[in-house]
Formats: sequence, structure tokens, C-alpha cells
Amino acid sequence: MRVDIVDTTLRDGEQQAGLVFWPAEKVAIAQALDAAGVFAIESGIPANGPEEQEALKAILDLGLKAQVIAWNRAVKQDVLTSVQCGFSFIHISVPVSDLHINDKLRKSREWVLKQLADSVEYARSFGCRVSVGAEDASRADEDFFLRVTDTAARLGVERIRYADTVGCLDPVATYNRMRHLVKKCSLPIEIHLHNDFGLAVANTVAAVQAGVPLVSVTVGGIGERAGNAALEQVVRSVEGLYGYDTDIRMEWLPVLTNAVAEACFSAGRTVRWDDGMKARLA
Repeated sequence: MRVDIVDTTLRDGEQQAGLVFWPAEKVAIAQALDAAGVFAIESGIPANGPEEQEALKAILDLGLKAQVIAWNRAVKQDVLTSVQCGFSFIHISVPVSDLHINDKLRKSREWVLKQLADSVEYARSFGCRVSVGAEDASRADEDFFLRVTDTAARLGVERIRYADTVGCLDPVATYNRMRHLVKKCSLPIEIHLHNDFGLAVANTVAAVQAGVPLVSVTVGGIGERAGNAALEQVVRSVEGLYGYDTDIRMEWLPVLTNAVAEACFSAGRTVRWDDGMKARLA
């Protein structure tokens, strides 16, 4: 079985407290991710402003083999900003748990479905490919998650991200839930797990064993709060222990992890891609 690696180091990873990558660092990390063979790079949030947009345009100009994806809220202006940056693959995130819909946003399920439909149709009108993120899916009603998925599938969305936004799953629950949902879901599932209880990698491996074909990771497990599932640990586990194919070039993992680690502690220095072979600090 093939498992596709969707890396979100440049989006969710950068949400780690106190961490901001310089534009040149983002470009170098994107190059290292591509050289390592990741399936997709979630490169950032164009709606964050002009500096972010310039960095993302520079990444797009590299002509990488990996899918290069922009993250968006289910808001037309977000989508338009991504399109104006040059993105042809758009990720649109919507809340799916009642805790987020009702208590956080003071909205309704029907509002979520309308926002989803409007934003996906808008992105598709530009010829964009689309994936959808189900925020706080691990605390959501299953029927509503599947309703969101079915709506997205009818609109031409390619995959659905199941997000354990607060990191509350464990491996047994993850396996059982994914085993059940893989059979019922109208779209391929991408699992996105946070590490609040130190279980993100174990949960990701459990999801793969349950049949989930795409996993969302960050290099070194960096990210908001306790972070995300670590790319290098997930890849080593699913390939070395269980024989899955990720297409990751193992010889590039040290280069990739060093590039991200040095960028995290660069204190204003910039990462440079040297002769197309390695990332190093200048």
C-alpha cells in the first residue's frame, strides 16, 4: 500500500509559539521537502499578508514536483488571494464539531455547509483543485462529518482532512474510527494529528494500518502547542515496521531535518540552497 506524505511544516509547523520562518528559509525548506519526495507541501496562508504572499510566490516559481498547496478559510477573499498568488491547488478548512461551530463561532451546521459550498465552487471556478479540512473532526458528530464529506465530493473536492485539532485521540480509538470511516467516506481521508498527549506518531501509524492513504506531518513534529506528527518518525515507522511505500528518499531526511532545525534556531540568519544539493545556513 502506498501512503502519501502531506507536509505542513510551512503552515501548521510555523504556528509553533515564537517561530517565524524568513522567506528564504521557506524557499529552502520547500526545496528540501521536494527533494525528499513528499507528495504535497502545504506551503502557507496567503491571507496572512504581503510578506507571506511573496514567499509563497517564490515557492511556486520553483516548479516543484510536489503538489504545492495554499491553506484557506472557507472565505471567498482567502481563495481569491491564493489564486492571485498563482496557486492551482487550494485547501479549504471548515469547522465540523459543534463545539467549534456553536460555542466558538456562534454559527450553525447549515452555515458551515453553505460556506463550504460557496468557497469550493468559487475555487473551482478558477480551475483550482481543492482539498477540504474538517477542523476538530475528532470531537465532531460522525454523521455531520460524513455530510460535509459528501457535500465536498459532489463539488469535485479530491480529499478530506480529518483533523484531531486538540490531540485527544489515542491509537486504539484512531484505528477503530478510521477503519470504520474509510469504508463509509466518499473521499480519500488525510489524517492530521496533534501531539498534545505525545501520541501523534502512534495515532498516525494506527490510521495508516486502518487504511488511511494520506498523512499530514511536519518535520521534527513542530507545530502549535505540543506539535504534530513528525515526518521522519512516521516515515520510518510505516516503511520500516509495516512495509508501506511513502516514496520518501531516506538519504534526504538528514538534509531536510537539519534545514528545518537550523531555520528554527537561525535568529535572523537565512537558509540558502547550495548547488541544488543541500540546505545550509549562510
